[in-house]
Amino acid sequence: MGAEGQATGEVCFNTAMTGYQEILTDPSYAGQIITFTFPHIGNVGTNEDDIETVNAAASTGVRGAVLAAPITDPSNWRASRGLDAWLKARGIVGLTGIDTRALTALIREKGMPNAVIAHDPQGRFDIDALRKAAAAIPSMEGVDLVPGVTSAQRFEWGEAGWTFEGGYKKLGSGKRRVVAIDYGAKRNILRLLAEQDCHVIVVPATVTADEIMALKPDGVFLSNGPGDPAATGEYAVPVIREVLDKKVPTFGICLGHQLLGLAIGAKTQKMHQGHHGANHPVKDFTTGKVEITSMNHGFAVDRGTLPNNAEETHVSLFDGSNCGIRLTDRPAFSVQYHPEASPGPQDSHYLFKRFADLIDSAK
Repeated sequence: MGAEGQATGEVCFNTAMTGYQEILTDPSYAGQIITFTFPHIGNVGTNEDDIETVNAAASTGVRGAVLAAPITDPSNWRASRGLDAWLKARGIVGLTGIDTRALTALIREKGMPNAVIAHDPQGRFDIDALRKAAAAIPSMEGVDLVPGVTSAQRFEWGEAGWTFEGGYKKLGSGKRRVVAIDYGAKRNILRLLAEQDCHVIVVPATVTADEIMALKPDGVFLSNGPGDPAATGEYAVPVIREVLDKKVPTFGICLGHQLLGLAIGAKTQKMHQGHHGANHPVKDFTTGKVEITSMNHGFAVDRGTLPNNAEETHVSLFDGSNCGIRLTDRPAFSVQYHPEASPGPQDSHYLFKRFADLIDSAK
C-alpha cells in the first residue's frame, strides 16, 4: 500500500484505536516505521484538518507504516480521500496483510528493531540488497533528527481549538506572550496554548537565548520532537539553561521534557520498546489523580539522575518510568506524555492552564 519504493527506520508499535492520520503526521515519529496494533486502519479516510505537522517542508513524521487488514474505502463525512491515496501523495511506503500481533510480540520481547520495508506492485525485490540496507541503518541512539522537522524560520501562530460548527478557531493577539521552540511541534499543542489566551511565536530549534529574550516572552514552551535527546541537547540544552537562569516560566512536552531534564543535569536513556499509544495511565503526584494519556517516545528521563531541585510530578503506571518533573527553584515543569493528545483522551488538558497560571504568577 502507499508509495512505491522502500523505507528504512526503527520499527515501533502504536496501540491507539483511532487517530491514525494524526499519528502518521506526528514529527516525533521521524525515522520510524509504525506498526498499528489495531487491525482496521483507514476506515474513516483522511482529511485536511487532522494533520499535525507544523513544518510543511517536513511533509510527514514517519518513514513507513505496517497494517494487518487491507485498507477499505472511507466511510466518514469528513473524509476527502482514502488512506492509500493519501499515503501515496505523501510518499509513505506501507505494508498490509502482516501479522501485526506477532510483530508486536517480537518488539516487546527483543526491543525495537531497525528494518527496511519495500513496495513494488510487480513483486521485484532484491532481497540481498534490502538486507544490506537494513543492516546499515544506524541506531537511534546518538542521532539528532530535529533538523529535518523543525521550522525554517520564526512565525506567529493564530489557530485555536476545533469546534463542530466552524472547524478551527482563529484567535487574535493573546495576553500572554509565549515563545515555542519547535523541535518538531504538533499543531494541537500550539492550538491549546492559544486557547489559554497565549500569543504564540514559533521559533526554529536552533534559536539562541538572546533571540528568545529579544521577543520578550512571558513564557517559553519546549516542544515534542524525534531522535535522541542527548544529540539534540548539544545545541538545545545551553539555550534552555539560559532561559531557566532568567527565571522565564517554562513548559516542556515529550522531547521538551527530556531536554529540560538534561538542562538541569539529569540523564536520558533509550527504552526497550518505548511508549506509543493513547491509553497509557499516568499518576499526577500533585493531585493524586490518575489520567489516561497519549504517548509517543523511545527515550526517557532517568529519575535516578534528577538533581535535588527537581521534583518528580508524574509517573507511568505501566512501567514506573518518569513522566513529569517540576523545578523547586525556578518556574519550570514538563511532562513526558502528550497532554494535547490528537489522538487520545483529553484528561491532561489541565496542564496548559497550569502553564498559563505559572506565567500569571511570575508576572
